Amino acid sequence: MPIFRRQHKGGFTEVKIITFSQGDILEMKKPHPCGASRMRVLRVGSDVRVVCLGCERDMTIPRVKLERAVKRVIMLDDENLSK
Repeated sequence: MPIFRRQHKGGFTEVKIITFSQGDILEMKKPHPCGASRMRVLRVGSDVRVVCLGCERDMTIPRVKLERAVKRVIMLDDENLSK
């Protein structure tokens, strides 16, 4: 996971950049109102399109906001995608 240092008034803060791609499953810090805490990535860009795995709700979320809300990324390898 790439890390860069952001300078501010009191010094430096390390910021982790979360990388994810189409098809990855994101585990969120807080659950969706339906109770599910996992989302599947459909499209990546400045806005990220995700689908809740509990209720199938389709959402477009700004990337910065989504990166703050993600607990971990479950990357899918090609074997799992073909099944």
